[in-house]
Amino acid sequence: MKLNLRSGFALIVTLVVAVGVAVVLVKTKAPLEHVATEMPSRVVETITVQEIPFRTRITAYGNVEPAITLNGMAEVSGRVSYVHPNLKAGETIPAGTLVVRIDAEDYALSLKQTQEDLKASQSSLQELEEEEKSTRRSLHLAQQNLEVGEAELARIRDIYQKQLIAKSTLDAEEQKTIQLRQQVEDLQGRLNGFDSRRQSIVAQISRAEQEVQNRTTILGRTEVTLPFDARIGAVSIDENEFVAVGSLLFEAIDLKGVEISAQLPLDSMRKLVSHLEGQSDMAQQFIQTGGHINDSLGLSARVRLVNDMPTAVWDARVLRISEAIDATRQTLGVVVGIDNPYEKIIPGRRPPLLKGMYTAVDLFAPTRSALVVPRKAIHQGRVYIADSDDRLVIRPVEIQLAQGDLAVIRDGIDAGERVIITDLVPVIEGMPLQVENTGQFEAELRQRAVGIEQ
Repeated sequence: MKLNLRSGFALIVTLVVAVGVAVVLVKTKAPLEHVATEMPSRVVETITVQEIPFRTRITAYGNVEPAITLNGMAEVSGRVSYVHPNLKAGETIPAGTLVVRIDAEDYALSLKQTQEDLKASQSSLQELEEEEKSTRRSLHLAQQNLEVGEAELARIRDIYQKQLIAKSTLDAEEQKTIQLRQQVEDLQGRLNGFDSRRQSIVAQISRAEQEVQNRTTILGRTEVTLPFDARIGAVSIDENEFVAVGSLLFEAIDLKGVEISAQLPLDSMRKLVSHLEGQSDMAQQFIQTGGHINDSLGLSARVRLVNDMPTAVWDARVLRISEAIDATRQTLGVVVGIDNPYEKIIPGRRPPLLKGMYTAVDLFAPTRSALVVPRKAIHQGRVYIADSDDRLVIRPVEIQLAQGDLAVIRDGIDAGERVIITDLVPVIEGMPLQVENTGQFEAELRQRAVGIEQ
């Protein structure tokens, strides 16, 4: 028992001594030195934001259709006497070529008869004019004879009054004068009738001339020629076949132009006209341009084949915009035209634009100045900016529109600021940066902003 008491006392003494030594060591230890530390800087790439030329670009899709399609119809009935050997589907025939002839014998005979009727009426008019001239001459002579007869009658009457001649002599002279007056009256009556006769013959000539013209036109319709360089579509006739008026003969497609009706979503259309923000006089501009809406919008277009042919590209013109919205698809039709789609053909790389081809239509708004940044520089409506002290600033921005991998900034940053295009994790505002400016990326950004493919 005594041994245990001694052991416990020794343990307590040991603990007291140890605590005392620890207290002494703590109080005599030199104070810790605090060393200031800096957050490590991050290497980032930036671009200097500037107002650069920018064109809104929207892509729509549609099929190629001929700008002009001629449906050759029979304008007269008859037997087909001639068909051009190349009048077959897929063949190309130059303008002015006679492709179909309908037997014209009956129409030529009818024209000849009408021409003879015209000649007869013209001859009748000539005869009437000669007869009128002769009648006028006869009337002039009769009037002279009447003047002489009346003078003679006056002389005879004067002699009779002197009782130098018999009454029978005066009566005979009066009878002669009466006959002369009757002759003048008859000739004058005939002369007065020439006007109505002339009008009747002139009317006959006019009707005959119109008939000759009609018969000539009908005869001309027996031959069908192409009004333009054409690619032949469906052909519905054969030689020696009888056709009626209005029968379809063939289909011909004009080689000088095609059209594409592309369907554009309404949201895309709003982006395409974003360069007109703030203009409230669009209706007045539309009226002043005579109803050609693209004269106000200033759109341009480019057409590409939807396949692996990067060189199959054509410049196009915006021709018109649909008058109504497709209620089902909520799209607006934009029709573009391409001139000479068969030119500059490169086999295997740039084929001609044929009816039915599926194409992409790139529509461009006019070039304008805008603050453009890559979309990867925008993080949930904010951009990261390197300030003048090379520290991170987080800035909210308002995006006007997004186009591909680009975004147009309406508000939030100013020209000359450095926008970070490198992903940062973590993101701490005010963190130090090591800034590297990439001029090559800025040059590529300028090209993409105006729609130049890389």
